[in-house]
Amino acid sequence: MNQETLMKIENINLSRGGVTVLDIPELHVQRGRILALIGPNGAGKSTLLFMLAGLLKPEQGKIYFHGMPIESRAHLIQLRRNVSVVFQEPLLLNGNVFENVALGLKFRKINKAEIKDRVQNALAYFGISHLEKRSVRALSGGEAKRVSLARAFAIKPQIIMLDEAFNSLDPPLRETIIDDLKNTLNETKITAVLALHDREETLRLAQDVSVMNSGKIVQSGTTAQIFNQPDSEFVASFVGTETILEGTVRNCTAGNMIVDVNGREIEAIGDCSIGQKVFCCLRPENITISSKAQEKISARNVLEAKVSKIIRQGFFNKLILDCGFPLIAYITITSCEDLGITHGSIVHASFKATSVHVINREK
Repeated sequence: MNQETLMKIENINLSRGGVTVLDIPELHVQRGRILALIGPNGAGKSTLLFMLAGLLKPEQGKIYFHGMPIESRAHLIQLRRNVSVVFQEPLLLNGNVFENVALGLKFRKINKAEIKDRVQNALAYFGISHLEKRSVRALSGGEAKRVSLARAFAIKPQIIMLDEAFNSLDPPLRETIIDDLKNTLNETKITAVLALHDREETLRLAQDVSVMNSGKIVQSGTTAQIFNQPDSEFVASFVGTETILEGTVRNCTAGNMIVDVNGREIEAIGDCSIGQKVFCCLRPENITISSKAQEKISARNVLEAKVSKIIRQGFFNKLILDCGFPLIAYITITSCEDLGITHGSIVHASFKATSVHVINREK
């Protein structure tokens, strides 16, 4: 399906104090989709988001909105009228909830009847209709965040931008607000750009992802592409590929590869030259653990391993395994107990050849 580009940037460059903050040849924001900008702290996510919103001006390059470059004050005003930004802090004004949510509508000189209708709809999206007359001074942090989101949606923007808006929220509250945001975006079909740091938030919200590092976009694609087919060791590590192994291709026939990793063989899918240096990337959820070798199994890779460490992570245990090389796997706590797996246990780790993502180390 062809996607329509709502916003595009070309050859953007921004420096501060002689240091390059952004250097981005190209980025497309597709209409009706949710784009996540992810990367480590200081990668330039917020700076890029503010530039897309028209709050920062690039030193070089152009920003296009509906195919038209933002070149004049009139163009910039038109962009800002169609963009809502939700910052890390709610930034509410003195008054009650209704007045805050109605603020952008009043600036746009919307009539009172329509203001009332839009505000009530926006409050309903985020489950705060009962707070309409409450003073913002009496709101909890979660309620204030919902008010800021309702205010952003009330103007019916063409694009909404969120700058790491969930960082200050406790996990249970964050879960419910993210669900409300996802449902609202699905219902309204409003385009969204989200600066995020959390992988789980990215997986839950985003359809497209751009990974940033040191002011550059190092990979862009759909969420599935970024998480399952990272282009580099950096991207693989950032998106949660906890096992990244250096190896050498020993055989490659009809798209099937044998990779030597520290004297052990891993079978993978792909086309590489014999002798080529590669990274073999494995996500922990793609590894199956058993207490003994299984006779009938579809996985091409079955390795005996020693449990070096067990780390409790919520409802799962993270196993650090020694297979002649380090391997990380997840297993439910119940399964771990049922299999009698403890520190020092010998287990069998299995994974399909299709679960191994191979990256050329020589790129």
